[in-house]
Amino acid sequence: MDIRVLRYFLAVAREESITKAAEHLHMSQPPLSRQLKDLENELGVQLLIRGSRKVTLTEHGMILRKRAEELVELFHKTEKEVTSPGEAISGDVYIGSGETDAICMIAGIATKLREKYPGIHYHISSGDAEEVTERLDKGLIDFGILLDPVNVDKYNSIKIPAEDVFGVLMRRDSPLADKEHIRGEDLWDKPLIVSRQSLTSREMEQIIGREFSALDVVSTYTLIFNASRLVAEGFGYALCLDKLINTNGSNLCFKPLYPTHKIGMSLVWKKYQVFSRASTLFLNSLRDEWDKDI
Repeated sequence: MDIRVLRYFLAVAREESITKAAEHLHMSQPPLSRQLKDLENELGVQLLIRGSRKVTLTEHGMILRKRAEELVELFHKTEKEVTSPGEAISGDVYIGSGETDAICMIAGIATKLREKYPGIHYHISSGDAEEVTERLDKGLIDFGILLDPVNVDKYNSIKIPAEDVFGVLMRRDSPLADKEHIRGEDLWDKPLIVSRQSLTSREMEQIIGREFSALDVVSTYTLIFNASRLVAEGFGYALCLDKLINTNGSNLCFKPLYPTHKIGMSLVWKKYQVFSRASTLFLNSLRDEWDKDI
C-alpha cells in the first residue's frame, strides 16, 4: 500500500468526487480512477460507491479513511524529522492535551525556546485522556499532558508543577451562585453537564456523594467551551476545572468544590521513545525550568 495512493484516496473521500479530487491533485481523472481501483483490488474490498453525483465511502472505506489519515500524518511527521537541517536545530514538536491551564506553562517555555531556536514549530492537538493516549501510542504526538496518576509501566513522565482545581461552572443568577464553595449535596437535584472522562470516574462520584446514575446528568461534553455555551443558556451546571473559561464580564461564574479537590498532572511520553532534536531540546528545557519549581 503506497502512501501516495492513500493520499489520493483521502482526497477523493474529502471531495466526494473523483473529478474534483483529480483537479485538487493536479492530475487527470483516468489515472486517479485506476489507482483507486488497484487499491480496492489490493485490499480485496470495495472502498467507494461511485454515484452519478458524488462518491461515498463503504464501511470498509470509512475504516480505511481513519487509518489512512493516521498513516499519512505519521509519515509527514517522520519525513519532517529525518529531513530537518543538519546544523541549526529545527523541527516540529507534537503535544496532545486535555483542557488545562497548565498549557500556559508549556506556552511560556516554548516562547523562550523559540527566541533562541525560531526553526522549532509546535502542534497542539486537544482531546480527552483516551484520545491523547491513543495518539501517543500510535506515534502521532511526542508528548501528552495527562491528569495523575500516570501509567508508569507504559510511559515516562515529568511532573508539571501546577494543579487544577475542580468545581462548577454556573450562571451568575443561579441558586448556587451566592455560595463560596459547592458541596456535593448541593448538586444532587441539579441538572449536570459532565465531561465524558469524569462520567467514568469513581473518585468524582465519591466527591459528590452519589453515583452519576442517581444524578440528573443532562449532557456530557469533551470540550468545556461547548459546555459553557450550554451553561450560559441555563441548560445546567458544568463540572469542570478552573481557569478554562474566562468568566469576567460574562453571565457565568465558577465555584470550587468543598472539600477542595485539586488535580495534579504530568507530561508523558512513550517508553523507549526516540525523539527528534527539537523534541529533545523541548523536553530538556521543561526539565530545567520545572526542576526549579519542584
